[in-house]
Amino acid sequence: MARLTRLCIPRWPHLLVQRGHDRRAVFLDDVDRELYQALLREAALQHGVQVHAYALLDDEVRLLVTPSAADSLSKLVQAIGRRYVTRFNRRHGRSGGLWEGRFRATVLEPEQHLLSCMLFVESAGAWSSAAHHLGAKVDPLVTEPAQYWALGNTPFEREAVYRQAYQQALTERQMQEIVVALNAAWPLGGAEFRQALEGVTTRRLAPRPRGRPRKTVG
Repeated sequence: MARLTRLCIPRWPHLLVQRGHDRRAVFLDDVDRELYQALLREAALQHGVQVHAYALLDDEVRLLVTPSAADSLSKLVQAIGRRYVTRFNRRHGRSGGLWEGRFRATVLEPEQHLLSCMLFVESAGAWSSAAHHLGAKVDPLVTEPAQYWALGNTPFEREAVYRQAYQQALTERQMQEIVVALNAAWPLGGAEFRQALEGVTTRRLAPRPRGRPRKTVG
């Protein structure tokens, strides 16, 4: 079966995960993370990608982003990967590849899933954009999405509402929906959301029904 093309819809938010090959560490210390963070900021500006949230785990990167073009996510990952791997290998005395062959990504319905995906990203590890949304510091890499602004009329109100959500774990159903969408590369949203996307992409947005098609009687 031919592999589906990666789904990237301009001006819609996407959840993106890139893992180390065989789940090996891609960050060994904070120096590595600072380098990746700087490369991410540079590549996001260059390729027109807004970064709403990020987390740099030992063996994977999680991003919540909005691309400006259909190839923005691929160009972002490629631009960071080439430079980061070279400098990571040189610094740690190693050679060879670092990442899995393909990153995972899903486009999501912002009204229903953006904040839950932000929590999925930021609650994954200590090195993340959570401090920005919780009011601990200002992170110039982050562009706050409309759904975050809608949490309150002032920064203090938004931070307080988000802090309450941050302290509560995502439900098992929310986690399952996110993980399934990521692994299958299907849109994360309802039927109306999928219908809206059908007008801007020719890529299939849902799995085909199982089994042989029914024969028509005529």
